[in-house]
Amino acid sequence: MNYSLKFSPIGIIALIFLLGACTGSLSSTNIKGPSTYKQRMDLVTGGYQRSYRVHIPSGYDGLTSLSLVVVIHGAFDTARGIEKISGFSQIADRETFIVLYPEGIGILGYLQHWNAGHCCGKAANEQIDDVGYLAEAIEDVCMRLTVDRSRVYMVGFSNGGMMTYRFAAEHPDKLAAACAIAASIGGRSNAAAPLWRIQKPDKKLPIFIMHGLNDDDIPFAGGRSMVRKGDRSYLSVRDSVQFWIDANGCNGPPVISDLCGGCVQIQTWHDNTKASETVLCVIKNWGHIWPGPYFTGKLADNNALYGFNAAELIWSFFKKFPCT
Repeated sequence: MNYSLKFSPIGIIALIFLLGACTGSLSSTNIKGPSTYKQRMDLVTGGYQRSYRVHIPSGYDGLTSLSLVVVIHGAFDTARGIEKISGFSQIADRETFIVLYPEGIGILGYLQHWNAGHCCGKAANEQIDDVGYLAEAIEDVCMRLTVDRSRVYMVGFSNGGMMTYRFAAEHPDKLAAACAIAASIGGRSNAAAPLWRIQKPDKKLPIFIMHGLNDDDIPFAGGRSMVRKGDRSYLSVRDSVQFWIDANGCNGPPVISDLCGGCVQIQTWHDNTKASETVLCVIKNWGHIWPGPYFTGKLADNNALYGFNAAELIWSFFKKFPCT
């Protein structure tokens, strides 16, 4: 079965309005959790004033330095939307870390995209400096809140996963680890366009790659999307994995383990020192949709993927790695 989101633009906007509101903007005093704040930045890129949402966990006291997880929404989504479906704010309250949800570029604050190099939408077409924006957003949060700068992590879904790949490749010094879900390191916007791919990072970075075998939007095997119109194509998951295996200096065959009765397979490649890892998590019978309880909790309880929570798996990976 192929689980995929197929919402019309009007339906997406209606869903966004139903997701609730945050508590207001950050201030220098009286910051407490559990709360999600919306913060406008002074930064303007391509004529757009940038903003983000940030979730403060229930254990935040302003004295203890906490990890920061940056969660990047996919195309046609928003920071509020990815907070709702990812479940990272709930894990943050339990594990006591801060979550930053950046906002892409879209129409009236909706239907947003990222300039991941080869994709997507308005952000890519107008060559918006989203790499610079993400760096500034991380810095803004670090200046306003008590963040452990050696434990900043990034995860993105779909176009947000592509953005994560790009940021991780261009600024591996700013992250301790990263994760891309349902994404690709490169591709072509059309058949005549040159192949674009992320640059080789100048240092190792632990990376967790997650993809559904039944993804028709960004196919596991690469090539043209079976969902989107046009000639846009993507490099395969294997291309993405091999890129990071090489970048991280990993050697030998992977260590393989299974979850959910074999529906989830995890392959892990280590470097010589085991200080860095490249991990591929393959989800059988899963399409282009966030693999978490917002969706897996709606499956029948006799389904092996019932309740599967990608955010839990990703956080377990992240917290092993401080920035070096």
